[in-house]
Amino acid sequence: MKADDTRTRVLEILTAIAPEVDPNRIEGAVPFREQFAFDSVDFLSFAIKLQQSFGIKIPETDYPLLSTLDGCIGYISTLEPVRPVEPA
Repeated sequence: MKADDTRTRVLEILTAIAPEVDPNRIEGAVPFREQFAFDSVDFLSFAIKLQQSFGIKIPETDYPLLSTLDGCIGYISTLEPVRPVEPA
């Protein structure tokens, strides 16, 4: 999957969980929690939806790597799907 496609899907998931977020204003290297209200429940929902959407398994120990948009894109690009990807 191309980085642009990954970015688009990550932003779709993010805005589904936090609809107040303007995806055009998210800074790639700045943690989500510093940019908008994103509590631990939101983050857990985000991690679960990433796994479902991309067909990957993300161990909890890797969750800190998902704290920024750039981190999410970089991390997801290193993984192979463990099951067929569900439609977005």
